[in-house]
Amino acid sequence: MIQAIAINKTVNVESVMGAFASKIDPAGFTAWIAPLQANLYENRLDLVAQNQFTADYIAREYGNTLKNIAADFSLDLNICVRPINNVVQSANDNVVCEFVKTQKQSVKNKNGFDTFVCSDENMFAVAACKKIALSDTSFSQLFIYGPSGCGKSMLLDCICNATEKNVVRMSGGQFVADFTRALRDRTIFSFKDMCRNCDMFILDDVCALVGKHATTEEFLQLVMDLRAAGKNIVLTANCAPNALNGFDRRIQSLFASGLAVDVVAPNAYVRRLMLIRGGVDMAVADELAKQINGDGHLVNGIINKIKTYTELMGEKVNMDVASRLLADVLNKSKTPLMMVKSMCEKMGVSFEEISGNSRARRVVRARQVMMAALKSSTNLSLTEIGNVCGGRDHATVVYALSQIEKQKMSDLMLNAEIEDMVKICK
Repeated sequence: MIQAIAINKTVNVESVMGAFASKIDPAGFTAWIAPLQANLYENRLDLVAQNQFTADYIAREYGNTLKNIAADFSLDLNICVRPINNVVQSANDNVVCEFVKTQKQSVKNKNGFDTFVCSDENMFAVAACKKIALSDTSFSQLFIYGPSGCGKSMLLDCICNATEKNVVRMSGGQFVADFTRALRDRTIFSFKDMCRNCDMFILDDVCALVGKHATTEEFLQLVMDLRAAGKNIVLTANCAPNALNGFDRRIQSLFASGLAVDVVAPNAYVRRLMLIRGGVDMAVADELAKQINGDGHLVNGIINKIKTYTELMGEKVNMDVASRLLADVLNKSKTPLMMVKSMCEKMGVSFEEISGNSRARRVVRARQVMMAALKSSTNLSLTEIGNVCGGRDHATVVYALSQIEKQKMSDLMLNAEIEDMVKICK
């Protein structure tokens, strides 16, 4: 990735860069040092950055290390921005336009938040979103968390529609893909500039960064740079910062340093309004709101199914038709697997963790609470409960239930937590 314009006969660029790579952490070298253009002139090594921000950051973070290594080769180090001695700059930004396109915003709507049906539990989160849309905030970043289907992405739509500021919005998966492509195509500085050239940066689902060390490090540096520049940041995840699985404590602490607000799944009142706004008959909406689970995605799916049925069949959907049409999603057809997955969302753990072999304390506790809730709210045998919780045997379920009974004596919150899980199962 390093381009050498002139190479000294006794010292070559490749050997110097190899020494840099051996002394700098792989993520930092890949993201910052490797994309630089290296020019060797007699006793001087020039590292040419694409912009002043990059040059300043490298000098601050890696300058001493780079100079010491260069000295071992009897070279002076010069970190600069513009090519010198009429050297042609590396074509490091040959696809800038691909990244700039992501900055385009939707048409602004001053009443963008009118489309979000807000329950009492979500009023604080919505107020925080309105505040940051006006760029009138005292908090450095907004972290919105909640289970799938609670309306996090819709709140991001509302923010984008209500603000007059220049917004860069990306999904977690898009950030990973664009960063990886930028490294491959040697357009990393264009990617960095695109992310920073905004008034507000929004990332939907930070959990997509889990397990991708270089991408996570790049994102953390982006967050710190945006905060230092006074820019607004909005992040979303399926659980609170301190419960994010796969991130170390340093990252969790950074995410929690702003304002973290939770968004809960739609209650019966919100589900009813969503159904009515979607064109469902009021009497049908009243009944369905009581029977379906609290998931915004599910509600939208029901609305689409009823609309499509009405259009194709030319028949008004009453409750009898709805019961037959929606038998797969109504509470009466809820399976034990659906119950466990719903409890996973509520408790902020993944179904893969519950059904896997993780012995992390929070996962073990969640698994035991789920077993206790299933025992209390269903007629499942202990063997069946074990099967639905990841293939646990009878003895494991007995042990889990005994542990829960012991913990109830000293943990006053445990009974309430189990009751919440029981409500999901009924």
